[in-house]
Amino acid sequence: MRCLASEAAAAIGGRLVGPDVAFDGASFDSRTISPGQLFVPIVADRDGHDYIAAALATGTAVYLTSRPAIDGTAIVVDDTARALVQIAAWARRRHRATVVGVTGSVGKTSTKDLIAGALRSTLRVAANERSFNNEQGLPVTILNAPDDADAMVLEMGMRGFGEIEALCQIARPSVGVVTAVGHSHTERVGGILGVARAKRELVEALPSNGTAVLNADDELVAGMADHTVASVLTFGRDRSADVRIISIEFDDLARPRFRVETPWGRAAGALAASGEHMVSNAAAALAVAGELGVPISDAAAALATVALSPMRMETTRLASGAVVINDAYNANPTSMRAALHSLARIPAGRRVAILGVMAELDDAVSGHADIAALANELDIDLVAVGTDLYGVQPTDDPLGALGVIGAGDAVLVKASRVGGLERIADALLAGP
Repeated sequence: MRCLASEAAAAIGGRLVGPDVAFDGASFDSRTISPGQLFVPIVADRDGHDYIAAALATGTAVYLTSRPAIDGTAIVVDDTARALVQIAAWARRRHRATVVGVTGSVGKTSTKDLIAGALRSTLRVAANERSFNNEQGLPVTILNAPDDADAMVLEMGMRGFGEIEALCQIARPSVGVVTAVGHSHTERVGGILGVARAKRELVEALPSNGTAVLNADDELVAGMADHTVASVLTFGRDRSADVRIISIEFDDLARPRFRVETPWGRAAGALAASGEHMVSNAAAALAVAGELGVPISDAAAALATVALSPMRMETTRLASGAVVINDAYNANPTSMRAALHSLARIPAGRRVAILGVMAELDDAVSGHADIAALANELDIDLVAVGTDLYGVQPTDDPLGALGVIGAGDAVLVKASRVGGLERIADALLAGP
C-alpha cells in the first residue's frame, strides 16, 4: 500500500524528520525488508533500533523511531509498536478492500490459505504470510496489501481476552470466519468456554451489513450466531449447514476429495493436504468465496492447487516408500486428534506418532493422557519427545527409537511450537 511519510506521520501524531517520501509496505525485519518499505524497529528481546542502519542500507524509504533520527527519513514516535498499529489502522480506512477475518483454535492458518486461494480464482487478494496473525504481523499484512487488492484475508490469533477485539479495531473486517473452538490456550482463559468467549470477539466486531461464517458442526461456534448483528452463513457436515459437505473420499496419502452443496450450487474439490478436518476448512473457504461473488465452481477448482503454510499436514512419500506427515507447527488436543485420525487413514503396516508437548492447557495431564489413549486405540505407536505426560518414557533420540523406515511405514511429527519438532521432521524428510 503506497503512502506518503508526511501523511502517515500526521495521522498518528508523529514527527517527520528528513525529506517527505513515499513508502510501499512495511517490515519489522531488517534482513528481509524490501527497498521502498517502511521499517518498524520493534523493542523486544532485541531492540530493533539497532538495525535501522542495516535497513537503510537495504533501501528502506522511511523508518519509525523512538530515538533521535540517525539518517534519511524518519517518523519519530513515543512507541514504535503502537505507531505500527496506528499507521495500519489509518491505512485500512483508506483502502477499499473487503476484509475477511479468520480465527479458531485449529485450522485458522490453513483456512486463511484456502480462502485466499479460492478468492484468487477471480479477485486480487492479500493475506498474512505464514502465521503473521498478531499485533505486529496483522498490521504489516495490511500495509503490504496492493493498492488494488479486492480482498484482504487476515488471520487473527489470540492468547487471551481482548486480543482479537484489538485486531478487529485495526482491520475492521466485514466477514468473520470461526473454524472451531478447542482446547488451545485454555490455561490463559480459564477453559474452553473462555476460548469460545475470546474467539467470539471476531463476530461481535462485525457490522450489520457483514457476514459471520460459522462452523455448524461445532456447538460453541454455531452458538456465536446469537452474538453478532451480522448475517450468518454456516458450513460443515450438519444438515443445517448452508455450505454442506455431502461426501468425502481419500487417496492413499489421506488427501481428501469432496463434494459440497451450497446456496450457489453444487461443487466438487480436492486438497493437496491430508486429513478429513481439512475439508471443513475448505467448506469455510467456499462459503467466503460465494459470499464475495466468486463462482463456486472456480473457487472449488482453485482449492486443489493451494499450497498451505509450512508444517501444516504436509504429507510426503519418501523414496524409501515411507510416508511422513509434518504437522509440527503447533498442537492442542483438538488438532492432535485430527492428525492421529489422518495418520490412521494412511494404508501402512506400521504407524508411528512422534509427539511433543501440548502447551498452555488448563489440564495438561488429562489432555496428554487422552491423546495417548487415542493413539493406542488407533494402533499407533507413540514416541514422546521432551515430555512424560503421554505416559511413555520420553527419548532424546526419536529417530533412533523409530529405526529404519521404508515402505509400509507412516510417521506423524507433531507438537506445540515450543517443542520445536520440525527438526525431527526435517531429518526424516532428508532421508538417511
